Amino acid sequence: MKIVVAEKVSSAGLELLKAEQWDVVQPAGKDELYAALADADALIVRSAVKVTAELLSRAPALRVVGRAGVGVDNVDLEAATRQGVLVMNTPGGNAVSVAEHTLALMLALARAIPQANQSIKEGRWEKKQFMGRELRQKTLGIIGLGRIGVEVSKRARALDMMVLAYDPYVTPVVAGEAGAELVGRERLLQESDYISLHVSLTPETAGMIDAAAIAKMKPGVRIINCSRGELIEEAALAEAIRAGTVAGAALDVFAKEPPPPGHPLATLPQVLATPHIAGSTEEAQEIVGSRIAEQIREYLKSGMIINAVNVPAPSPEEYRNLKPYLQLGERLGAFIAQIAQGRLRAVHIGYSGKLAQMNTNLLRNSALQGILNRVLDEKANMVNAAAIAADRGIAVEESRGPRTGFADSILVSMNTDAGGASAEGMVLHGQFPRLLAVDGIHIEAPLAGNLVFFKNQDVPGVIGRIGTLLGQHKVNIANFSLGRAEAAPAGGGPAEALAVVHYDGPRVSDSLLQELSQSEAVRFVRAVDIG
Repeated sequence: MKIVVAEKVSSAGLELLKAEQWDVVQPAGKDELYAALADADALIVRSAVKVTAELLSRAPALRVVGRAGVGVDNVDLEAATRQGVLVMNTPGGNAVSVAEHTLALMLALARAIPQANQSIKEGRWEKKQFMGRELRQKTLGIIGLGRIGVEVSKRARALDMMVLAYDPYVTPVVAGEAGAELVGRERLLQESDYISLHVSLTPETAGMIDAAAIAKMKPGVRIINCSRGELIEEAALAEAIRAGTVAGAALDVFAKEPPPPGHPLATLPQVLATPHIAGSTEEAQEIVGSRIAEQIREYLKSGMIINAVNVPAPSPEEYRNLKPYLQLGERLGAFIAQIAQGRLRAVHIGYSGKLAQMNTNLLRNSALQGILNRVLDEKANMVNAAAIAADRGIAVEESRGPRTGFADSILVSMNTDAGGASAEGMVLHGQFPRLLAVDGIHIEAPLAGNLVFFKNQDVPGVIGRIGTLLGQHKVNIANFSLGRAEAAPAGGGPAEALAVVHYDGPRVSDSLLQELSQSEAVRFVRAVDIG
């Protein structure tokens, strides 16, 4: 075997591969890299080398790409899949490092350690000025209970803290094993002395810590962010700190890095800041280097796949036939994840027509991928989505049946503690995902781009009111689709109706959604980003 190591990884990982008597090559530049790839079996990268379609074309014998780290933005996954190249990464390799940094920042906030250190360095002895606070018996609120959130919770419990966690995609059993009580977002904000963020950046989580969220927090709360800077509306946090509502913050990340001179948070004395180093430890780098080497060794020797981030390589013809339905499943999952209310308990995926005769593992995972990627701090994909769901205690069921109507379709349903939601879709002309029904009500609409989804009573004037409000807010409607229940409710009154508005431009504002929700006969409204 020939292994090309394009970037620096741990010496332990290199020795593990060399122990197999394999040819381990470390090229010095682009030309050497391309030459080495000509007969390579495996390629190991970190984040600097871009594994593009062009690079892959130089490696006709390549079987696996190993990313020593979590993110795979530098790897063209579709090109790798088409070429039959497995791509794997090392999720969770830096989870402990980030968790420890989070606790270090919490302790530094509680005891004013940086300020006290600076005082000594400047020749002062200000013992009375730096009165600290114990973490013991304080409440820590963790938003996002993935791998890092779990590690933070375990360490906080060791400090005798009470831990609340908010994560709609984690079951109470999983939270309990981590020593946390699973609660709603409102309670977490109201009761936490410290709040730590550990969620991925999505349209739903961007700016989640804004002025409205801060207003619900306990006076004197302290906020820690070792996740993504965009989760916090920085101006709102700075204003709350100046006003004394928030006692302090510790930030390893900013919306723009490095933060510009005079940044409102970086200059406040109540804010501790580090330059995005939470995952940067010698141990973490050693772990990811050794893990990727172990994973590549197992795959090349026995075919065992660990932490794959792309689908197993189908034939070109199979991939072409399957690809539009994989996209459909993902978009249906993303759609219902944004319209469903409550905590997720189970997912059901149904296949009709020719899809029912196929191996549906990839279709199942595509739907789970669409659901899970709305909130996870790790990337779900068509290979690992089922495993992630299992880790979080989410039940997944599948069913198969004959063709419904004229279409081969996929039905994706979410069961939650508030009822859930379902959506059925098809592929039009072999390439266009279409919505066929929502919660059993037939409605045909494009399943792409930005949408606004409504539930309303089937009475006159609703459509006109919706159109008027959208027009007043300069929202250009690209498609307006309607559907209604075939029968009125058993107790009488108007039938339930649905509307899906496909519009041009960026996501509609929260103020517009609020106006729409207050329209007469409108019972439910959500902005949906399909991508």
